Amino acid sequence: MPHIQIDYSGNLEPDVDIGALCEAVRSSASQIDALPIPGIRVRAIKVDHYAIADGDPKHGFVDISVRLREGRTARVKQQVIERIFESARAFLSSAMNIRSIALSAELREIDANLAPKCGTIRDHLEEQQ
Repeated sequence: MPHIQIDYSGNLEPDVDIGALCEAVRSSASQIDALPIPGIRVRAIKVDHYAIADGDPKHGFVDISVRLREGRTARVKQQVIERIFESARAFLSSAMNIRSIALSAELREIDANLAPKCGTIRDHLEEQQ
């Protein structure tokens, strides 16, 4: 873990390279010691239907949800969400200078007993090293 989901308003696509945003967030997350690289997943979901603030369609949003397995201290969780948020804010700064964008982030902890998982990513990373 973590799983990082970026929900964004579709009207941002002319001004924001969403794939590059995903990579910027992934890169930032991979630099955090508390997050194992094989577990990092970043995905973006375009939202076509939304209403923001005064209803003016010029407004856009980026909302980042970080789901993290339990077991990290409050301080580590705070550092994780701050670093991920700051990487997104830095990436979006030029777009935020020219248009109305709301940026938010939230970290939620996952109860390991209620979230089974399996995969072979680690096996394939080891083969490449």
